[in-house]
Amino acid sequence: MNGSVEEPTDERLVKEALSGDDEAFSELVRRHKRRVFGTVARYVRSREELDDVAQEVFIKAYRNLKNFRSDAPFEHWLSKITVNACYDLLRKRRREGDEVSLDTVMLTKGEPAAEQESSAKEAWNILGPALAKLRPEDRLVITLLHLEERSVREVAGATGWSEAKVKVRAFRARKELKKILEEIDGNRER
Repeated sequence: MNGSVEEPTDERLVKEALSGDDEAFSELVRRHKRRVFGTVARYVRSREELDDVAQEVFIKAYRNLKNFRSDAPFEHWLSKITVNACYDLLRKRRREGDEVSLDTVMLTKGEPAAEQESSAKEAWNILGPALAKLRPEDRLVITLLHLEERSVREVAGATGWSEAKVKVRAFRARKELKKILEEIDGNRER
């Protein structure tokens, strides 16, 4: 043997956390916080809001840890909680009539890097407001599939939708986005 200690699996850490080992849950947070923060960052407007929503995700995960079934990876289960928290945020903003800014819609990717062409900036400036006009569930599926580049299977797992529903919703969302972009283009030509 080479003397190295094998890292515990996520499933083992879940069992240890359920047995009262807070350090085990802290390790799960450490392992997965980058992905959670990365996903949440795409929907929030400030660092403070990012911290609040990400903290909410981990609190929900901790409180519902007993519901984790090891028939799928912990990362997928946590991803579903994260996506649901982001979806709830989008629905709340919609109810409050709070339009989503370009930075929020574009998932904190912000403006293209200075070295990129000005046409890329123009595309961002057009696409952002168009995405903001989509219904929250349409924006969510476009974001997950096209901006985060997740597979249909991953989106289905994260949202709880069937793969067929993801495909249909994505098709309809792209169609609606195209319609919105055409309207924006028509208004710019006037």
